[in-house]
Amino acid sequence: MTADLPSPLRLRRATLSLITLLGGVSLAVIPAATVAISSRLFSRPEQGIIAVAVMVATFAGQLTFAVVLESRLSSAATERRVVFPLWLAGLALIAAIVIALNATNPFVLCLGLPVLIAALEVGRGVSVAERLDLREIWASVFVGLGALAGVLAAFTGRDWALIALVAGIALATLTRCLPVTHRASRPEPAVMGWVVADTAITGVIYPLLNTMILTLIGPGEAVLFTAIATVSGLLAIPLNFMRLRLLKEHSRLDIAVSAGSVLAAVVVLVVLELTGVLGFIFGGVWTSSAAIVPLVLACGWRAASLATTIPFAALRRMGEVRLLTGLRAAVSVMAFALAGVGLALHSLSAVFLGLLIAELVSAVVYELARRRRVRAAALVVAAAA
Repeated sequence: MTADLPSPLRLRRATLSLITLLGGVSLAVIPAATVAISSRLFSRPEQGIIAVAVMVATFAGQLTFAVVLESRLSSAATERRVVFPLWLAGLALIAAIVIALNATNPFVLCLGLPVLIAALEVGRGVSVAERLDLREIWASVFVGLGALAGVLAAFTGRDWALIALVAGIALATLTRCLPVTHRASRPEPAVMGWVVADTAITGVIYPLLNTMILTLIGPGEAVLFTAIATVSGLLAIPLNFMRLRLLKEHSRLDIAVSAGSVLAAVVVLVVLELTGVLGFIFGGVWTSSAAIVPLVLACGWRAASLATTIPFAALRRMGEVRLLTGLRAAVSVMAFALAGVGLALHSLSAVFLGLLIAELVSAVVYELARRRRVRAAALVVAAAA
């Protein structure tokens, strides 16, 4: 446990945690950079399709993450060790090359994005879970520089902007698949099934919701929804970091570092919006709408996950995969219904408000389930004594 470490070691671990956490900006940057580049290179209808593709790619990344990482981290009967699979690294490199050779083709980009995002999700997840901090710092630098070069190239009208973006991802992938001294634990098949089902039920909401926005409201609102969701995804960086660490062991230090980072990220996003930076990055789709209210609600939705993640990770460590899948399914239906009300009102603010309410309710549900599980375990121990 982190709390048992001497003060100097705790400080060093907190520093490394903070550096690794900040490196997660590179992961959140890729969807945002893709939307920003597409707003300069492609037509509005093509932008709408790419916006949905970004959400689909994120969902594919979550599913791959569930199979490769989370199923192993949730297998209580094993050592819960993870590695970056070479087959995924190879697929990502192939996708990067194909996109680089077809840098002005939006449909090739849409097909390659799921593989690239999956590699980014899994690669970073392995580094965080196994505390491979040095390689993760370098990988994050490569991704960040590639995204920055791509966005700047798009701003100046260069048609090779996507080449810079995927080159950064390729370099990060090569860095993250360097050999390690341990082997991946075998996931328990039953656990893997429940974890993947859980992820699929939860993650499918957002690409489905954005497809409905594209169909019912138009490509402009679909692009704006993706832009706001990806920008607010900056808050998901510390939350995902905390989730990975808590799946290994409970750590008040990691919770404190993550909570402080969430607050800092909210402040940064509000400043970027008020100073017009986000409007400059995303162009006409952002500036043609009042984005501040849906952005604040989206930040609230993401930040509310802080309260959800702690009991969620505790239940996962206890091996309660079936219970969590049932709870997450119920919460997902509620989230989709509440967001659907906002969609019926043709209001992105109402959509994000619905997601925020659902997240707050889920935090209460998970905490009640955790307390019930702890009480049940205490009764079993007392009876055995």
